[in-house]
Amino acid sequence: MNFDLLSLLSHGLLQLPWWGYLALTLALTHVTIAAVTIYLHRCQAHRGLDLHPAISHFFRFWLWLTTGMVTKEWVAIHRKHHARVETEDDPHSPQTRGIRTVLLQGAELYRVESKIGSTLEKYGTGTPDDWLERNVYSRFSWEGVGLMLMVDLVLCGPIGLTIWAVQMAWIPITAAGIVNGIGHYWGYRNFSCEDASRNIVPWGIVIGGEELHNNHHAYGTSAKLSSRWYEVDLGWIYIRCLEAFGLARVRKVAPRIKFDREKLHADLETLQSVITHRYAVLTSYARSLRQAFADEVAELRERARRGELSVDMSSLRRLRRWFHSDGRDLPESDQARLAPVLESSKALQTIYAMRQELSTLWKRSNESREQLLARLQDWCHRAEASDIVPLRNFSRELKSYS
Repeated sequence: MNFDLLSLLSHGLLQLPWWGYLALTLALTHVTIAAVTIYLHRCQAHRGLDLHPAISHFFRFWLWLTTGMVTKEWVAIHRKHHARVETEDDPHSPQTRGIRTVLLQGAELYRVESKIGSTLEKYGTGTPDDWLERNVYSRFSWEGVGLMLMVDLVLCGPIGLTIWAVQMAWIPITAAGIVNGIGHYWGYRNFSCEDASRNIVPWGIVIGGEELHNNHHAYGTSAKLSSRWYEVDLGWIYIRCLEAFGLARVRKVAPRIKFDREKLHADLETLQSVITHRYAVLTSYARSLRQAFADEVAELRERARRGELSVDMSSLRRLRRWFHSDGRDLPESDQARLAPVLESSKALQTIYAMRQELSTLWKRSNESREQLLARLQDWCHRAEASDIVPLRNFSRELKSYS
């Protein structure tokens, strides 16, 4: 009996080789990742899907054990992030707080914001408010992680402490740090959103699909985060499996752009499609005009080199960023440097102005659909009357949106 107790304290109930403990740790942390992306993010925060009560409660229970996070707090903070993205009110934007702060102190930023009552009241509506939530999960949020520590120690012995430590660090590192930090700082973009969101990598496996952060900001309520054929969203695969067993119901996915090549004029259907796919429209515009833009910048650079044009060379280097920006969002100093460069090239001025004008189409909330359609039709007419062939081609493509 004493020998069995000593063995239990030394090795735990599970006596595994080193790789077995590693595999167990990865499995436990991956369940936590699945709970965050499927339950907290896609289901609760954005209502992209409904979960069976049994699955929903399992995720709640598991997050209580492995993170101590309260559903209402997480949801409220994330919704506020979307509502106030890249502003001083964004709880964790590296654009305003610095990438180092978000990477290293992401969990602390979450903790501070979770104490703000107005954030929870305004953005935390519709989250669970049953007896268990009020009397267990919210009231004893950190007792759950203590219970998880005991379970790890009983199962694995002293090494269970290391496994528990990894579990506790997993979400602060991957979600609070990597997704909130790198996901708004570095990576590639499928959509020209009005924020700095990036897809970290196209294979959303380690963080359950959250790596595809730019796709998510483009279509925030979509239960599916992958957009291109080569992108993998592991969380979506799990959702589809749950759906096959009747344990989940997908409510929203990102719509696909449809084209009617026979259309010769923009109509209300075109307008609706352009507004729905506004970030894809701006991305397509940039790709369509990329070569014409680059050729014109190269010509300006050559003229400046020959002394035929007085242009700040640093402004030329920053033109690419300007091309993807809303001029009103640029600092006044940058606007002042942009103006003379654009004045030096009629083509650049047209390309930039048409891009900015297009981006304001869906911001005119006080105008009727007929007024917006008239603006779109006028935009297409002027684009096709320009001397810039790629701009004319883009306008014809835009009119085929259906």
